[in-house]
Amino acid sequence: MKLDTVFQEILSPEFKGFPYGAEPLRLDALGRQGWNLLRGDLPLPVAVLKDSALRNNSAWMRRFTEHFGVRIAPHGKTTMAPQLFQQQLQDGAWGITVANVHQLRMCRKWGVSRVLIANQVVGPQELRGMMTELRESPELEVFCLVDSVVNVRQLAEAATVAKLEHPLLLLLELGVAKGRTGCRTETEALAVARAVKNAAPRLHLRGVEGFEGLFKGRPDAEAQVQEFLLRINQVAERCATEGLFAEGPVILTAGGSDFYDLVVQQLESPSGAHEVLRVIRSGCYLTHDSEYYQKMFRRIRERSPQVNDVGGGLQPALQVWGAVQSLPEPGLAIVTTGKRDLSYDVALPVPELH
Repeated sequence: MKLDTVFQEILSPEFKGFPYGAEPLRLDALGRQGWNLLRGDLPLPVAVLKDSALRNNSAWMRRFTEHFGVRIAPHGKTTMAPQLFQQQLQDGAWGITVANVHQLRMCRKWGVSRVLIANQVVGPQELRGMMTELRESPELEVFCLVDSVVNVRQLAEAATVAKLEHPLLLLLELGVAKGRTGCRTETEALAVARAVKNAAPRLHLRGVEGFEGLFKGRPDAEAQVQEFLLRINQVAERCATEGLFAEGPVILTAGGSDFYDLVVQQLESPSGAHEVLRVIRSGCYLTHDSEYYQKMFRRIRERSPQVNDVGGGLQPALQVWGAVQSLPEPGLAIVTTGKRDLSYDVALPVPELH
């Protein structure tokens, strides 16, 4: 990866957590300063990533994917940190997943060679931006999602205007009722797949995608996830039977951070496909957490005991340290951290050390 410009970035007192009175320095000089959090060398609050936990989690996922014969394209929006992308790629990641064209641009800048955009690319700026990245880096392999004939036409027109030397690689997205994006029925999905086939050579259909994390919190979520994965298999089978997939490995991809054990067991290769890649996209495994994903990981091990054969487990890697500024009453501590220091998706931050 191309990390030279990253390591040349200048840190200064304008950055949260930078010691007061310290002179600005390059990022690659940070580790030589000898600063110690426990000695009080850094102003609080300060976020800390534990290197040992990061390496453990990255290595665990490598063993997991090898054990189940799948690949991973971890969602990069979780960290947007090129140094962590490098760690994941060194541990066998097939590529990096992103949410939009801006994140694709950053991945190209950092030297990531394969990117999966887990969304539809729409809008004139976004379409032009993606085409620019592909035209300027012919070696860059980019996949994006499609769920409508209208978007197929938009992508084909943009690729034609850009005069791309290589076809734009698409994944057919399946969705669920009252969910987010994705074709709701097999009939809709096949209509989109046929439209992509008709737009060759500008567009190539390379696989089928879904996001089973939408079932999180629903009654009988695990059964609904399995039913959804079966739909992915069925649509992939129909596409293969009709010859709608372009040349190259057929990609079947799903897998957030809640149900990836079910994904690796349920996704099946369509008959007639010469090569199939099953790709999960969990991103949160790298930092893990101390509550929600820890609970989900326990559930994964309970419902899929073979996961225990991988050995070891995931560890919390991210901490935010603050100072206790007041103990105004028994059982209440006020800490110098706020909502913007301790953002969260699901559960509140968990106090661990004091």
